[in-house]
Amino acid sequence: MSDPSPHILVVDDHRDIRETLARYLVKNGLRATACENASAARKALKAASIDLVVLDIMMPGEDGLSLCRHLVETGSMPVILLTAMADDTDRVIGLEIGADDYVTKPFNPRELLARIRAVLRRTSLVPKDRDPIEQDRMHFDGWALNVTRRELTDPDGVAVALSSGEFQLLCAFLKRPKMVLNRDQLMDLTTGRTPAVFDRSIDNQVSRLRRKIEEDPKDPKLIKTVWGGGYMFTADVKEQVE
Repeated sequence: MSDPSPHILVVDDHRDIRETLARYLVKNGLRATACENASAARKALKAASIDLVVLDIMMPGEDGLSLCRHLVETGSMPVILLTAMADDTDRVIGLEIGADDYVTKPFNPRELLARIRAVLRRTSLVPKDRDPIEQDRMHFDGWALNVTRRELTDPDGVAVALSSGEFQLLCAFLKRPKMVLNRDQLMDLTTGRTPAVFDRSIDNQVSRLRRKIEEDPKDPKLIKTVWGGGYMFTADVKEQVE
């Protein structure tokens, strides 16, 4: 029988960091694969089923931001970035392109483990008590979201790929239709953390989601901006129990 424990990919060019972290994760009940660069990480992603990537931003060759962008654009795999304390710009860029969280170096392994588990809970990869919206199909304006499978289909039945961040944001809206949600609330609902000053990652996530579900993203009908308040999902949402 295969090991059901979540499989974490650790990507860092510093051997001590990646190997020590991988051992710590395994010691705490997770599976872990360690890679020294983006090229090795891409091979590992093809060779095994990975549930979450812990990714260093500063690496020789292809950097972490480039690999993060690739992961976000090609699937819904969650990503936690490892950033240097002074790399505020790279951290913000990482969040804007779709990373789920970040931890600054030097980091406490217990904190990183807690963040990994929090992200896994949000992405339904760690077993937890049944939540109806996380087991059923949600319908809005002709669209359907199978939350268990993380599959979104448009009114014509065509599948539309969502990044992990986009999926979490859409779930947050579907659980609370016709409610005004400010940026702080959306950040907490999708990442479980408090936004930093000038953190525009939620606005960027909303823009990307609008491009996927709105007929005209420049004149959105489903996700309305509430000036001075935040955002509101305007469509009726129906739940189909399966």
